[in-house]
Amino acid sequence: MPNSAVANRDDLQTEQTAKGDYPSCRFSVAPMLDWTDRHCRYFHRQLSEHVQLYTEMVTTGAIIHGKADYLAYNEEEHPLVLQLGGSNPAELAQCAKLAQERGYDEVNLNVGCPSDRVQNGRFGACLMGEAELVAQCVAAMREVVDIPVSVKTRIGIDEQDSYQFLTDFIGTVSEKGGCSDFTIHARKAWLQGLSPKENREIPPLDYPRVYQLKKDFAHLTMAINGGVKTMEEVEAHLEHLDGVMVGREAYQNPYMMADLDQRLFGSNKPVKKRREVVEAMFPYIERELAKGTYLNHISRHMLGLFQNMPGARQWRRHISENAHKPGSGIEVLEQAMAKIPAHLDV
Repeated sequence: MPNSAVANRDDLQTEQTAKGDYPSCRFSVAPMLDWTDRHCRYFHRQLSEHVQLYTEMVTTGAIIHGKADYLAYNEEEHPLVLQLGGSNPAELAQCAKLAQERGYDEVNLNVGCPSDRVQNGRFGACLMGEAELVAQCVAAMREVVDIPVSVKTRIGIDEQDSYQFLTDFIGTVSEKGGCSDFTIHARKAWLQGLSPKENREIPPLDYPRVYQLKKDFAHLTMAINGGVKTMEEVEAHLEHLDGVMVGREAYQNPYMMADLDQRLFGSNKPVKKRREVVEAMFPYIERELAKGTYLNHISRHMLGLFQNMPGARQWRRHISENAHKPGSGIEVLEQAMAKIPAHLDV
């Protein structure tokens, strides 16, 4: 890892220790396929120094056999977690080792995604039914890396949704695999009959079950995921758990994170205004454009920044209609910002 990245991380860790040694999972943005790419993560980092960021889920096969660099990121993204999809302990260990060598702060195993494609590859939520295998996978990764290895999972699958099933799973993975960090999506997953989108909405949320899990496994670090939309809800969950993971709300309404450093990490820095966040992206965008990146590959992640503000629709529309055009640059964002009423101090 570049020396500057190491120094930044050391400074952040020192600052956290002075403020109470917060767990890294205190607030995180969920891994979301096709959304949380490196451009999205760089943008989210402009809103918070402390939010823990996740990659999209990357399969072991893509990393080992793919021609693209699936581990690329910007050093400003730390703290950064690589989420892996797979069920072969040796392959997961190989990828975890590569992740540590590339400077990732943590590796996370996906045991929560319910899509058919993921199931056909024998990873994701279907692995909840194979606790022994998950334990072997975690143990294999922990054997070859010093960085944390965590698991993101559900509260159950199909008819296997009793509290006993959940505690058996957590107990096996923690005791036999050595995993001490879990993120629990507070819904079960239906492996047949529901789409991934429906699996995020139809199975009911059961926050009390996750709270009870933390009580019964008090020695483990646990974060909750699912349905969280406001910082007030985040703070309420933190009364019971070590961390909160937010997904689509953080993506579609990213400014919800604007004051999380102040509210959750004791920062005394002023909260950035939306315009300041946009302007903070300009140097990065210009560097990426010079490399051949299209503006819309970056700006698409910024569309929700003015959510619920006067002019938000015009902001989104101007970017959507112009950012894809050849030669588009930061002037598109400047013109889009001009759609926001000038008298608003945003």
